[in-house]
Amino acid sequence: MKHLTALITLWLLGSTTTAYGALPDPALAEAGAASTTAVTATVDSAVAELAADSAVASRSAELTFSQLRPEHDKNLVLRGVNPEAFIEFSARSDELVSSAVLNLSFTPSPALIATQSQVKVYLNDEMMGVLPITEQELGRRNHVQIPLDARYIQDFNRIKLEFIGHYKNVCENPTHSSLWLDVGSDSSLSLQYQRLPLANDLAYFPEPFFDSRDNNTLLLPMVFAQSPALEQQRTAAVLASWFGAKAQWRGQQFPALLNELPSSHAVVFATNEQRPDFLQDYPVVDGPTIEMISHPNNPYVKLLLVLGRDSKDLDIAVRGIVRGNILFRGQTVSISEVSELQPRKPYDAPNWIRTDRPVSFNELITYPNQLQAEGLEPQPILLTMNLPPDLFMARDHGIAMDLKYRYTPPKTQDGSRLNVSLNNQLLRSYALKPQQQLGEALLQLQLLPSASGDDQLTIPGIKLGMSNQLRFNFEYANPVLGGSEEQCETYRQIPNEVVMDGSSTLDFSGYRHFIAMPNLRAFGNAGFPFSRLADLSQTLVVLEKNSTPAQLTTLFNTLGAIGADTGYPALGLSITDDWASHQERDVDLLMVGSIPEALRDDKNIHLLLDATESWVQTPARQSWRPELNPDELDNKPDQKTTVSSDGPIAAIIGFQSPFYEQRSVVALLADSPEGYRLLNQALDDEAQRAELSGSVAVIRDSGVRSLRVGSAYYVGYLPWWERIWYTLAPHPLVVAAFTAISVLFIALVLWRVLRSFSRRRLSGDE
Repeated sequence: MKHLTALITLWLLGSTTTAYGALPDPALAEAGAASTTAVTATVDSAVAELAADSAVASRSAELTFSQLRPEHDKNLVLRGVNPEAFIEFSARSDELVSSAVLNLSFTPSPALIATQSQVKVYLNDEMMGVLPITEQELGRRNHVQIPLDARYIQDFNRIKLEFIGHYKNVCENPTHSSLWLDVGSDSSLSLQYQRLPLANDLAYFPEPFFDSRDNNTLLLPMVFAQSPALEQQRTAAVLASWFGAKAQWRGQQFPALLNELPSSHAVVFATNEQRPDFLQDYPVVDGPTIEMISHPNNPYVKLLLVLGRDSKDLDIAVRGIVRGNILFRGQTVSISEVSELQPRKPYDAPNWIRTDRPVSFNELITYPNQLQAEGLEPQPILLTMNLPPDLFMARDHGIAMDLKYRYTPPKTQDGSRLNVSLNNQLLRSYALKPQQQLGEALLQLQLLPSASGDDQLTIPGIKLGMSNQLRFNFEYANPVLGGSEEQCETYRQIPNEVVMDGSSTLDFSGYRHFIAMPNLRAFGNAGFPFSRLADLSQTLVVLEKNSTPAQLTTLFNTLGAIGADTGYPALGLSITDDWASHQERDVDLLMVGSIPEALRDDKNIHLLLDATESWVQTPARQSWRPELNPDELDNKPDQKTTVSSDGPIAAIIGFQSPFYEQRSVVALLADSPEGYRLLNQALDDEAQRAELSGSVAVIRDSGVRSLRVGSAYYVGYLPWWERIWYTLAPHPLVVAAFTAISVLFIALVLWRVLRSFSRRRLSGDE
């Protein structure tokens, strides 16, 4: 505790440094000199106390603007009518930011008036400094450092840059092209972190093992006494999926360690009979137990102990973590009972949009005030919607969207409008009328080209994928008053406020589920087909006997990624190392390590990896995104190549289950531990996951290369009439010929029927 006191002392004293560009007040110089000796002595004693304890941990980090703003453009351009930009960062609960420096790189317009033009820097609405733009800085790249007062740093922080630009002394036009300041992408934020000692209290769980304030990839080792039995592998995989659901977009890595003391926060699985060496003297337990302890060699690192008498107890303990962690408190928790009250239903993953009823915008928001914005040019309002990959939307009636919105009305009918876009494609534009503050519209998002009028909307079906972004952009004309130097009109700019009403709805109900397989893009981006049931209760994982740590790491990382896709833990998962005894089970198969010998001759397998030798079958023709319109002729394999090499390689292959036509197999293969490293890296990297497609994906140091080889099969259900339409849709000439023949046939039948009636009427017997 004394070291924490010394640390806080340093933090408070270090935070009083003079901000950039500020000069000390002469009136305070004498009073400051009188206290210099006392302050120096206090700082020296605090430094000595911290230096004496080698256990005090610290780290430094430099975060570039591209890391802090990954969803925006690399460069920030501040203008007269859009003079503000925001940079956001967070701090973990077990760390204290002791110092922070903003390294700003910027280029101001050469037309600005020096000194009158300036940049103001705020941290959480507290001014940190003012940068007057000098004559020498105009039109040139400049680099400055602005110290940030660490006393104002919180869990979530926002740095605001405000540009005040002037290009002449009187009667300026804020929209003038000379008013700009370019903030370079090499700008960064330098932070110094100090680790804080945490109490072993599960009331804050899942912190510090997962901290929602940390935007980095979750790294959480899974520690076992020895190569774990299947029951323990399944238990750890379920826990990894739960942590993956927490990590979501951050990414996750779960290295498997055998009898090894980790150097970071970690989860340790131990029974009374099997324990890592560093827990050999730990008391035995009499039931499923969760405990949080400090690392034996580092008090700032915590270990989450999952304890039990046997593997069954470990499973109950993990289910207690997943289901009942809201009740956790204290250092130790015993789990008495965990029971499932209701089975999961297909396509009910929490991260997927509901497809059984209309969904309101309030159900899609992920943070407060997401549906509102303000400013002269309000920032776009964004909503993300994740869809099941097999949602069959090739229908002509489209998706109904009921929009309600509020806005500051413009003074006149000046062309201000609301633009609605989906995945960066404009859907419709609505005028913002000066007499109204409320707007309402009904959109029909048609997924097939059609002859549409003013009240209809057409978008290609390819634009609607698994993860989609709706964008509502309110654009105001913002009239600017002008004049001459002799007669100049001035005014105060009033920001506009806009709101998308949370009761607005989207309706995806009524659509069937049908998809062409294999489709590794659906697996990489949504964990499909395993994620069809969020708890993976219709998934069987097939492992090798005595799986290696690299294979276990791949298993945990894959389950963590699927948990991040669905937002739900894999409580229904099954694991086996003897697939032959499970052939009769109607499940989807996820294979990690190798393909069983009995399956290697399957005609649907087009790639195999061994330790030093591998072979692949390639098609005659390969097109971009071939899974959209699979072509049997183009995808037919026409050659087979066998290669021997000592370089690392990994692969993901998908094929139809040999036991059930509606089931799929996905195999994660690698030739070495280094190959598994490449495989895990590809599954965790968003750019490499985007390259997964077709039925075969080969992963090397150079990246991911995908192929579609072999015949397609279909998963889901379509009535026979829709199946005919789906089959003929890629062939418009065939559809036209079929339609013409049908019309002629119907006309001929009607002609024969009418002629028969005519003969009866004119016959003499009538």
